[in-house]
Amino acid sequence: MESSQNARHDHHDTVSPEGPTMHEFELHRMRTAELRREAQQHRLVREAVRARRAARRADAGHEAPAAESHTDRPRRLRLPRTA
Repeated sequence: MESSQNARHDHHDTVSPEGPTMHEFELHRMRTAELRREAQQHRLVREAVRARRAARRADAGHEAPAAESHTDRPRRLRLPRTA
């Protein structure tokens, strides 16, 4: 039983005593490149959202300020309910 446990342990131990293997290094580089591409894509999406929002605000800025408000009532202060 002890020999099977050692074999299982050796099988799961992927880092060699000399350090990471070339295969592991290549996997790391691929994953890093993938994460960088995802981060760049997220930045592009955020930039596009900000640009659309700014364009909407610029268009809305030319209209009357009442267009922002849906009612003429003053805004009610929202307090939590008491028990």
